[in-house]
Amino acid sequence: MEMTLMWLATGLGLGLAPLAAGTFGSLLGLPLAWWLLGRARRAQLALAAGLLVAAMPLCHQAAVVLGFKDDGRIVLDEIVAYPLAVLGLSAARHPAALLGAFVVYRGFDIIKPLPVALAEALPGGVGIVLDDSVAAAMAWLVVAGGLALWRRPQPG
Repeated sequence: MEMTLMWLATGLGLGLAPLAAGTFGSLLGLPLAWWLLGRARRAQLALAAGLLVAAMPLCHQAAVVLGFKDDGRIVLDEIVAYPLAVLGLSAARHPAALLGAFVVYRGFDIIKPLPVALAEALPGGVGIVLDDSVAAAMAWLVVAGGLALWRRPQPG
């Protein structure tokens, strides 16, 4: 059971990368987001919420096993939170938009501006997953704004 838990929590082992484990592990969020964007918006929301809720106890238990509150090897939180950065944005299924959203999301997760840092301070698996969710929500605002500008008709 512990081996399966660690396999999931470390993103099939991607979180064990010696450098930038969070970014490397987050890469599994790209195909997940692309797949979710192919579903109806209600299904996207339901599936994303279900994944986030399911990740909380898994991440918490992995943190207990590893002995750190939010051990860098735990990347399941990044994987399931990243799709929030593009949720409901059908134009984000374009590879450039997915990649741009990924870069913005990782930036917010690494820098940890105030709302992200506050979410991270919450106890247990809630804080582990919620900080990434807040970073993804902030990225969504940037991506949605960028896509709106990109798709805006040009005068003339």
